[in-house]
Amino acid sequence: MTTSITSTLRTVVLRELRALDREIAAYPDDESLWTTPAGAPNSAGNLALHLAGNLRHFIGAALGETGYMRDRDSEFSSKGLSRDELRTIVSDAVRELGNAFDRITDEKLNAEYPIPIQDRKIQASEFLVHLAVHLGYHLGQIDYHRRLSTASSESVNTMSVKELTPV
Repeated sequence: MTTSITSTLRTVVLRELRALDREIAAYPDDESLWTTPAGAPNSAGNLALHLAGNLRHFIGAALGETGYMRDRDSEFSSKGLSRDELRTIVSDAVRELGNAFDRITDEKLNAEYPIPIQDRKIQASEFLVHLAVHLGYHLGQIDYHRRLSTASSESVNTMSVKELTPV
């Protein structure tokens, strides 16, 4: 069975967003999401908002034509949302991106990405791989933030191979 790049990206991005939801749920209280330990420039709450906004904009709106309007500044300036509020935002992103991926063809991914990135034209598939890696990078930061700020070594199985498409 051959898997398309669109299908692979969909599987990985949605898996990582579901892992983000598990990370948020694993915080013992709402306040611990918003701490910024020494050396950490962002709270887990702000990183979660950033990831949802980033993906809803660059995948959902730009390729899936969802109509999402991003407010990047609020991703980093918002504070104090509850775990339930953040989980709703992540759940909305999962639903929206699932629908967006239904409209993204391999032809779209092999074409030029519709928005210049840092004044550069790049292939859409290359940028989507970048976005998936960016998601994984920040998800790892959130996992580490949770463990440090809550003194918990609990795993939420962020890299579940079971969620990948079987061969």
